[in-house]
Amino acid sequence: MKTTQHAHGSNSPAADRGWLAEWAAAWDAFWFTPADPLPLAAIRIATGLILTWSCVVWLLDVDAFFGDRGWMAPTQVWRMNDQPWQWSWYFAGSSPTMIRVLAGVSLAAALALTIGLATPLAALVSFAGLVSAANRAPLNVFGLDDTLGLLLIGLVIGPSGCRWSVDRLLAGPEQGRAGESAASVRANIALRLIQVHLCVVYFFSGAGKLLGASWWEGTALWGAIANDQYRTFDLRGLARHPFAINVLTLSTLLWELAYPALVWPRLTRRLFLAMAVAVHLGIGLAMGMMEFGLAMITANMAFVPAGVFRQLVRSFVPRDSVPSSHPSGTPPSFS
Repeated sequence: MKTTQHAHGSNSPAADRGWLAEWAAAWDAFWFTPADPLPLAAIRIATGLILTWSCVVWLLDVDAFFGDRGWMAPTQVWRMNDQPWQWSWYFAGSSPTMIRVLAGVSLAAALALTIGLATPLAALVSFAGLVSAANRAPLNVFGLDDTLGLLLIGLVIGPSGCRWSVDRLLAGPEQGRAGESAASVRANIALRLIQVHLCVVYFFSGAGKLLGASWWEGTALWGAIANDQYRTFDLRGLARHPFAINVLTLSTLLWELAYPALVWPRLTRRLFLAMAVAVHLGIGLAMGMMEFGLAMITANMAFVPAGVFRQLVRSFVPRDSVPSSHPSGTPPSFS
């Protein structure tokens, strides 16, 4: 008996070290395994298009957004932000001419990011422009701006311009062919940051909904449908189908709460990404928040493997004109 106990006692620390070593190796592999930057390039294009739209909206009434006599005077902005470290380049340049120049710089950076021209600089300037706009006009900030910030952080960190970009074309055919099969640790870190950040957003969004009685009752979506200020389509006919409203409300709540856990396994990933598209398109179409819906769908693209993007390209472009990074020419399955 003593021999058995001694044997178990001597093996236990080794077993603990083995478990910790496996955990550390898994953590290291999660963040630092080289990844194909193709999904990041797709995210760059979608993010750039949405950000370009936002910059155009700012320029439509730039004085109201960022001017000294706009909707919020600079003194009131400082009081609302309540943080002395919050920075905006519109605080430094507040003349009518200067704010137009700065808003134009944001637009130019967003366009450059979309086409992948000087991509690292374009991503950094786009992020600075977004932060500047959010800190200067905090009353106009909502989910779209927060999601764009989430995406731009990943684009600043990762090599999003090495695929589907002007930078790639300017690099020449030799570097282009070499880069086609190149995986990048930076690309993996950028995608992981978007993925983890998205999981945090969904979890706390769902947890916050648990504080509302209408979500427990299954009637919260009806409140959105019946709101005349946000309604795009008249869906009040659903009032005759309370059970459907209950199912949609509770399904949305459960999906948000379960997303951080069930979007990772291959078995459930497709389902949860499909629900993300359905939920955000539904919000966009029913409540007039299409920009926010498209931004959230773009963030969910971080979970889509590079092989899926290749398959989409091959469905529109002749096969011979699309080089493959896989010896067999067959992209990986959705996993």
